[in-house]
Amino acid sequence: MALTITDQNFDEVVMKSDKVVLIDLWAEWCGPCRMLTPIVEEMAKEYEGRAVIGKLDVDNNPETTNKFGVRNIPTILFIKGGEIVDKQVGAVPKAVLTKKLDALI
Repeated sequence: MALTITDQNFDEVVMKSDKVVLIDLWAEWCGPCRMLTPIVEEMAKEYEGRAVIGKLDVDNNPETTNKFGVRNIPTILFIKGGEIVDKQVGAVPKAVLTKKLDALI
């Protein structure tokens, strides 16, 4: 299951991770975000132990959302060593996300 990432646990879970982190920034009311949810959940199982996969609700976590200048959702951030190394805006097929993540692991 994908981790729930919040403003409160962001530094610990994401910035201090020794693994690549994929974060799905989403909102309950966003149709394309809901389309990505099963893909993100599948990837969380498939990449367990190799990458950190999580979801951050933009409505409940404005600090992190603003920090990264997220204007459109869904936005997928790929973070490695505390830095954004790739980004995907909008709903895309699973193959697009796995290709990007595989290149970073």
